[in-house]
Amino acid sequence: MDISKDMQRAVLIMVLLNAFSTSLMLSAANVSLPTIAADLSLDAVTLTWVPMAYVMASAMFVLIFGKLADIWGRKRFFLIGTVAVIVTSIVAALSVNAAMLLSARFLQGVSAAMLYATQIALVSSVYPTRKRGKVIGRVVSAIYIGLATGPLLGGYAIDLVGWRASFLLQVPLAIVALLLGVLKVKGEWSAETKTSFDLPGAIIYALGILLFCLGISRLPEIDGLALIAAAAAAIIVFLRHARHTPHPIWDVNLFFNNRAFKLSCAASLIMYSATYGNVVLLSLYLQTLKGMSASAAGMIMMLQPITMAILSPLTGRLSDRVEPRILASLGMFITAVGLLMLAMLSSSSGFLRVALALLMTGIGFSLFSSPNVNAIMGSVAPKHYGSASAAVATTRLLGQLSSIVLVTLALTLIMGNRPISPENYPQLEQSIRLSFSIAAALCVPGILLSLVRGRIHTASNAI
Repeated sequence: MDISKDMQRAVLIMVLLNAFSTSLMLSAANVSLPTIAADLSLDAVTLTWVPMAYVMASAMFVLIFGKLADIWGRKRFFLIGTVAVIVTSIVAALSVNAAMLLSARFLQGVSAAMLYATQIALVSSVYPTRKRGKVIGRVVSAIYIGLATGPLLGGYAIDLVGWRASFLLQVPLAIVALLLGVLKVKGEWSAETKTSFDLPGAIIYALGILLFCLGISRLPEIDGLALIAAAAAAIIVFLRHARHTPHPIWDVNLFFNNRAFKLSCAASLIMYSATYGNVVLLSLYLQTLKGMSASAAGMIMMLQPITMAILSPLTGRLSDRVEPRILASLGMFITAVGLLMLAMLSSSSGFLRVALALLMTGIGFSLFSSPNVNAIMGSVAPKHYGSASAAVATTRLLGQLSSIVLVTLALTLIMGNRPISPENYPQLEQSIRLSFSIAAALCVPGILLSLVRGRIHTASNAI
């Protein structure tokens, strides 16, 4: 059906507000980690569960909500997710101990999964194909503006009020997005063909993610290895189930039958695995090893996302004309160089080296992100937009989760249950450098996968 420009604009603004505000909270919360550790007396491994609980929950549920949104309406789930994020953010801000905070973060992640599963699908549903890359670039830019603003605003809020303020920064904007969706966005969009919901597949997939995260946190104990083995078995069962059930929660046949889609998703998974943990690592490095305040650390940490925010709309528009694999592959190579620079940091390193490394990773990620999302959405038919949008969110979240898992694993193996205190700073520095080294190495197979994915544009639409 024809969709008016006013409706397109309303949907876009609604999505942009939530894309910005959720990212604002996420990056502000990561800046607050050292302060949370001191206030709630958390050791290094427990502290990594503050970001990991959120990402784990989002990864567990984004597929579920992507499928339900295709069945019952994408706008409906987007608005439910907005309400839930507001409520759970307030609960997180009121937490009085580690158990309450981690529970709130998990519920925050469940709520945010509704947004992640629907935001790209919504804008893809209301904008024509010729404008999709441009609009996706704007959404990605809003995410990065939020990520850039979060460390700065969050740092000042933490210094003035305390870490609890970092979970409340986005609430006013989320309320505006909710009101806009209720009052101005009257339409609803779902898949053209209604299907049943794959409850067994949903349970098996979510269980596999949960077992994997729990197993990593228990390494190198034997029960940790057992949990990881159980997680692997669950994912294998899920893939077999999804290939043979009529209406799976995730159409994994897209991976087996669509080369460009499969390799674009794999490149996204690797890129996020290599980069997401940077925020946690740099927050610990700057505030702990370098002794900076939260606001000062936030000003440095915002260099990468603000670079991404500025460049992403340009690269999104460029990907409508230039092959995404070329832009994305170049971006991943530049990111790898920036990560190598971070891997060579020590407690005596100057701030200029950190700033240059963050600019490199920001430029690299800008060249990768919007073109890669455009490649994923451009490789499927409109009837698969919901599944493809869920794939965008799922690969991103699984990559983010893998990145946090790598950080957790490095801290577990080197620091164990030691507190984050001056006598343990050498072990903390070693953990940070190891994490960045692994991240840089991950980019190598990612570049190769990105290069061999094949063409997305035809001769006609590349002009």
